[in-house]
Amino acid sequence: MGPDSIITVAATVVTGGFAAWGARSARRTKRQEKRDDFTTVTARMDKEIKRQGNQLEEQQEQLTGQGAAIAWLVDDRRSLVSYIRGRGLQPPAPRPIPARARPFLDHIDV
Repeated sequence: MGPDSIITVAATVVTGGFAAWGARSARRTKRQEKRDDFTTVTARMDKEIKRQGNQLEEQQEQLTGQGAAIAWLVDDRRSLVSYIRGRGLQPPAPRPIPARARPFLDHIDV
């Protein structure tokens, strides 16, 4: 073996060592994988929380609308009863309020 072949073999070994070291450092560690998983899960959770917040707002709007409708119906019923009484007639007897509906109507003074 001549000096040129020794230098070539040494350069190949050194190059291989650097290639192995580079491959080792480029490999993702378990800690990096866990961090990426955490980031993905956190992003999904944030998205779900926003979706549920929007859904809660929609439900609140619906409940507010239903409350307004109930209040209007109660007021309309009262005005009809007063109109009937104003004409000297007797309105029909009110039906009893179901126990399940009573807690929702307490604030309306039914």
